[in-house]
Amino acid sequence: MTATPATSGTPAVPAQQPWEPALSVRQVLGLERVLAGQPEVVAGAHRLDRPVRWVHVAEAADVGVMLSGGEMVLTTGVLLAGDEDKQGEYIRSLHRAEAAAVVLGLGRAFPAPPDVMRRAADRCGLPMVVLHRPFPFAELTEEVQSRLLRRKFAAVSLSEAVRTELTGLITAGAPVQRLLDEVARHGGCPVVVTNLAHRVLATAGERPAVDDVLRDWERIARQAGAGTADGWIRAELTCRGERWGRLVLCGYRGDRAAGRLLAERAAEALVLHRLLGGGDGRRGAGPGSAGGTWDSPGSWEEQSARSLLTDLVSGAVPARQLLPRARAAGLPVNRRVFVPLVVGTRDTARLDRVLRLLGLPGIVAGLADDRAAVLLSLAPDQDARALTAHFAARLRSAADAAHTVVAAADARADWADVPAGLREAQQVADAVADSPAALELPPVVRLRDVHLRGLVRLLRDDPHVQSFAERELDGLLQGPDGDLLSVLRTYLATGRNKSRTAQLHHVSRPALYRRLEAIQGHLGVDLDDFEQAASVHIALLAHDAQQG
Repeated sequence: MTATPATSGTPAVPAQQPWEPALSVRQVLGLERVLAGQPEVVAGAHRLDRPVRWVHVAEAADVGVMLSGGEMVLTTGVLLAGDEDKQGEYIRSLHRAEAAAVVLGLGRAFPAPPDVMRRAADRCGLPMVVLHRPFPFAELTEEVQSRLLRRKFAAVSLSEAVRTELTGLITAGAPVQRLLDEVARHGGCPVVVTNLAHRVLATAGERPAVDDVLRDWERIARQAGAGTADGWIRAELTCRGERWGRLVLCGYRGDRAAGRLLAERAAEALVLHRLLGGGDGRRGAGPGSAGGTWDSPGSWEEQSARSLLTDLVSGAVPARQLLPRARAAGLPVNRRVFVPLVVGTRDTARLDRVLRLLGLPGIVAGLADDRAAVLLSLAPDQDARALTAHFAARLRSAADAAHTVVAAADARADWADVPAGLREAQQVADAVADSPAALELPPVVRLRDVHLRGLVRLLRDDPHVQSFAERELDGLLQGPDGDLLSVLRTYLATGRNKSRTAQLHHVSRPALYRRLEAIQGHLGVDLDDFEQAASVHIALLAHDAQQG
C-alpha cells in the first residue's frame, strides 16, 4: 500500500535558510527505489508535505539528540523490539527534534507495524512509514542526498542568476515595473507588491492571471499571510530597519525553496531600487510626476493609483476589468457612487491628508501640468455635491491654496461610467486653466460653468473644428508679429474692452488701436461686428485648446 496525497493540514516547517532546497516526504516516498520497498503510511498521512532536508540511518534509541530538524530517519527498530516504553519515547524524541518522518523497515524486529509507535506518531503528527519488502537503506540515502545536492546547486545558481539580472536592470536605470516583470517571468506566476495593510501597490504577470488573483484579493491575502495558501510565497520589504511592504509570488508551482529564493532576491532588488530612486520609478521621471522619489511607501501607492486612473481615462482596458485592481488598491467599489475630480495642484500628499481628515474614501494620483486626479467613492445615500464642495473648501483653507480650483464631473453610479467622468473632469480643468476669469470661478467647477470655452474644449479634436480655427486665424498664424495674437486674445476675453486691454498689455490706447487695425487687416474682419468677432473668438478658443 503506497502513500496517498495529503488533503488537509499545514506542516510545521523547520527553520532553514531561505535558499535551502528540500524534498517533501511525499516526494521521497514517490521515488522509484522507495516504491520498490512497498511503503505504507501508517501515521501522520496529513503531514506528507513536510520538507526533508536530509536522510539519516540510525538504530540508536536516543537518535533524537543527534538531529537538527527536517531529517527522515530510517531504522529497522532492532534496539526497540520488545520494549514498548522505548518505542513510544523513540517517536516522541523524533517529534521533539522536528524530524520530517520516520521509516521503519519491517523484518525480524518488527514483522508488522508496531501499534505503540503508530499511535504515538499519530498523536505527534509525525509521518510514519513502514516498508513491507527488504530495502537497502544505503540506496535510499544515496538517492535522496544526491537529489538534495543537485537542488542545492540549482538553487545557488538561480540565486546568482536572478541577483545578477535584477542588479543589471537597476544599474541600467530600468523602472520598477521592469524588475517585477522579470520576477514574474522567472516565477511563471503573478507577482503582487502590497503595503502592510494588504493594499496592492504594483503587479506583474499575465494580465488574466493577475486579474484572477486580484478579484478575491482580500481573502487570498489573508490566506497567504497565514501560510495556508498553496504556492503563495511572500518576502518582507524592509528598508533602513523599517518594514513597509511585502512581495508575494501568487500560486508559484515550482520548488518551494526556489520560490523563497526568488522572492527574497526580488525583495532585495526592490529595496535597492527604492533606495537609489532609479529609473522611471521616480515620481518625477514621467509625465504627471509630482517630484520626489520612490523612497516612501506613499509614492508606490500614488504610482499604483496613477496607473489605475490612467488606464481608466485611456479606455485601453475596459472599466469592468479594472474593478479587481481598484478593489485591491483599497477603493470601495460595491454599491458605491463615484465622483471624478481634477484638482489644480501637484501636492498629492495634501489631497490625501484632506481625504483622510474628512473620512472620504478615494484614490489620488498626480497628472500632467501640475494637476492631480481624485476619484471619490461614496455611499449612495451621501450627498456627493455637498461633500465635493466641503472637500474643495477644506483644500482652499490653506493660505497657499486659496485659489485652487477643483474641476468635477457629475457623480457616476455605474463603475463603467467612471472613465467618461474622469475625461469630463479633465476637460473642465483644461477649460479653466487659461481662462482670464479663473480666479472668479467657484471652488468646484463643472462643465456648465465653463460655457463656450468648455464646449470648444470638448470639440477640440474634431477635424472640422481644427479646420475652422486654422481658416479663421490663418492671417495671424502666418504673420510675423506673434504679439498680435496675444492682443487679440486679451481683447476678446475682456469683452472687447479697449481700455482694459491697453492696460493689461501696458500700451497706450493709440498704440492699441494700431494693433487692432493690423489684426483686422490680417484676418479680413471687422471686430466691431458682433458675429465676426464671435467667430474669431471661437476660432481662437479652439486654437488655444488644440495647442494646450
